[in-house]
Amino acid sequence: MEKEENILGYEKIGKLIRKFAIPCIISLLVNSLYNIVDQIFIGWGVGYLGNGATNVVFPLTMICLAFPLMLGDGSSAYLSLKLGEKKKEEAAKGVGNGITLSIIIALILFTIIIGFLPTLLNVFGCTDEFRTYALDYGYIISVGLPFMMVGTTLNSIIRADGKPNYAMASMVMGAILNTILDPIFIFVLKMGVQGAAIATVISQIITFAINICYIKKFKSILLDKDKFRLKSNVFLKVSALGISSFITQMSFVFVIAVENNLLKKYGGESQFGSEIPITVLGIVMKVSQILNSIIIGISAGSQPILGYNYGAEKFDRVKETLKRVLGISVIISTVAFILFQTIPDKLILIFGSESNGNYIEFACLAFRVYLMLCICNGIQIPSGIFFQAIGKSIKSAILSLSRQILFLIPAMLILGSFFGIHGVLYAGPFADGLAFIVAVILLLLELRHLKNEKVETEYIEKDILVNNKFNKHIVITLSREYGSGGRYIGKLIAEKLGIKLYDKEFVSKLAKETGLSEEYIKNNEQKRDSLAILNYGYYSGLNNADELFIKETELIKEVANKESCVIVGRCADFILSDNKDVIKVFIYSDMKNKINRAVNFYKLSKENAEKEIKRIDKLRANHYKYYTGKDWKDKSNYDICIESDYFGVEKVADIICKIVSNYMNEDEKTVIKS
Repeated sequence: MEKEENILGYEKIGKLIRKFAIPCIISLLVNSLYNIVDQIFIGWGVGYLGNGATNVVFPLTMICLAFPLMLGDGSSAYLSLKLGEKKKEEAAKGVGNGITLSIIIALILFTIIIGFLPTLLNVFGCTDEFRTYALDYGYIISVGLPFMMVGTTLNSIIRADGKPNYAMASMVMGAILNTILDPIFIFVLKMGVQGAAIATVISQIITFAINICYIKKFKSILLDKDKFRLKSNVFLKVSALGISSFITQMSFVFVIAVENNLLKKYGGESQFGSEIPITVLGIVMKVSQILNSIIIGISAGSQPILGYNYGAEKFDRVKETLKRVLGISVIISTVAFILFQTIPDKLILIFGSESNGNYIEFACLAFRVYLMLCICNGIQIPSGIFFQAIGKSIKSAILSLSRQILFLIPAMLILGSFFGIHGVLYAGPFADGLAFIVAVILLLLELRHLKNEKVETEYIEKDILVNNKFNKHIVITLSREYGSGGRYIGKLIAEKLGIKLYDKEFVSKLAKETGLSEEYIKNNEQKRDSLAILNYGYYSGLNNADELFIKETELIKEVANKESCVIVGRCADFILSDNKDVIKVFIYSDMKNKINRAVNFYKLSKENAEKEIKRIDKLRANHYKYYTGKDWKDKSNYDICIESDYFGVEKVADIICKIVSNYMNEDEKTVIKS
C-alpha cells in the first residue's frame, strides 16, 4: 500500500507556518522577556546604574545558558534520531547523559563564578560605579544558575518527547512568577538589585522543579539509574548534535564582552561617561532581541516545511513558504524600525525615569543609529534558517556567524578607534548592511537553482536471476572506497551466489517511503559534510538526512530478514551488527587505481578525479562516523578487508564467494584482512 503523503507536502502553507511558528515564537519571547522584566523593575526601583550592573552580569548568564541549550537540543535530536531507529534504550541513554552532563557543568560553572566573580565582571566591562550593584546581583543570581541550566536542558527534551505544551507552561509559569516577585522584592521589601536576583532565582527553581517532575512521565523512553551514567560515546554525540546552539550563544557572549569594553573605554572619553553607554546599549540589544525572537520563531516554524518540500522537489512550495516568511519578517522588522526611529525616548522610559539628559540623549542616539538597519534582519535571519532547512550547512554557518563575528566585532574595533563612541554605534548598521548583502546574494544564487517542475530520476530494479546456491540464509554487507570497484564486486558476488543485490534499489524505495525525490536522495544519502552538524539548533526535529537514515535502517533490516542478499554501503554492517549470518566486507584500493577507474568508468577528468575521490570518501566517512560512532576505514568493523587491485575485481569476487561457501558449509566464519 502506498504511503500517505506527509502533511508538509500538501497542507496550506499559511496553516503550516502558524502551526509550527507560534510555539517557537512564544518560547523565544518568554526567554527574551525573562531578562527584560528584571531590567524594567530595576530601572524604576534602583536606577540606570542597577540596570548597567545587570548588563555586566548578563554575559555570565548567557555562558551558563549556552551549555544547557547545547545539551538540551543535542539530547532532543539524539532522542528523535534513536527513536526513529527503534532504539529506545539508546535514546534513553542520550537523554540521561545529557541531563547528567548538564548537572556536572552547572556545578562547575557555579563554583567558578562564585570563586572568581569580581575578575569575571572585569572581563565584561564592569566599572567602579557598577561594581557594588554587580556583585550584589551576581552572587545571588549565580545560586539560581544550576537550576536554570538543568531546567533548560530538560525543557528541550520535554518538547522532543512530544509535550511542547508542558515545556512551554513551565517556562511561562517561571516568567509570570518572576514578574510578580520582582516588584515585591524591589519596591515592597526595598531590596534593590538583590531583590531582583532573588525573584529570578525563585522563578528558576520553580521552572526546574516542574521540569524535574516530568522525568518519570516520559512517554517515549524509560529512565533508570543506569541511563544517567556518563558514556563518552553517548555524551560526545549529544554535545555534537547541539553544538550549533552553543556556538550561536557564545558568539553573543563574545560580542557583548568586546562591546562593553569598548563602550567603557570610548564612553569614558565622551560626555556620556562609561556607565550610560553600557547600560543603554544593553537595553537596546535586549529590546531588539524581542524583534529577532519573533523573526526567528517564524523562520524556525518554516524550517520543516522548507526542508521536506525541498527534498521532495516541490520547489513551488519552497518558494511560496520562503516568500511568506520573508514578507512577514520584513513587515515586522519595518514596524520595529519605525518605533526605534520615532519614539526611542518613550521606549527607554519603560526601563525607568531618568532626569539625566545625557542618558536620554544617548538612548535616542543608540536606538536610531545602532538599529538603523534592523529592517535587514527580516531578510538575513530567515535566509540563514532557510539554508539550515535545506541542508546547505556552509551557507547557513556563514549567515549565522557573519553578522556577529565577521562584521560587527571588527567594525566596532575599527570604527571605534576612528570615531570613538559614535563609531561603536555605527558598527551596528554597518554589520547589518553587510550581512544583508551576503544573505541576498546567497539567496538569489540558491533560488536560481530551484526548478519549477519536479525532475523524476527513476532507478529501475533489474531482475537478477535469484537462485540461491545455499539452503541457509546469508547477508553480505559491502562497504567500499570510491573508485575501488566495490559496487561492481558486489554485483558479481550477487550473480555468482544467485542472491539479490541491493544498492540503487533503495533509492526508489526511500522515495516512496519519505516523499523525497529520487534525485534528492541520490545526491544526499550516504554523504555528510563536516559542517552539517550546524543544521541543528532552531528546530528540534529530524532533518531530511536523519529521516533518510532511519528509513534506510528499516529497509535494510527488512530485506536482510526476508532474504539472502548483498547490500552495498549505507552503514549496513553497523545496522545488521546484531544479526546472525552476516558477513561484513570492506573493499579498498590505492589512489592510482582509483583515479584510473574514476576516469574510465565515471568519466571524470584525470585532474579532478583525485579531488572527487577524496571528497566522496570524506563525506562517506563523516556519514559513517555520525551514525555509528565508528571510523569507516577501521578494519575491526569488518570480517573481510581486501584490496581490489592486488587480486583484481573478478578474483576478489571469487575469493569472497569462496569464503561465503566455506562459512555456509562449515558453519564458521573465515576472516581475511589484507
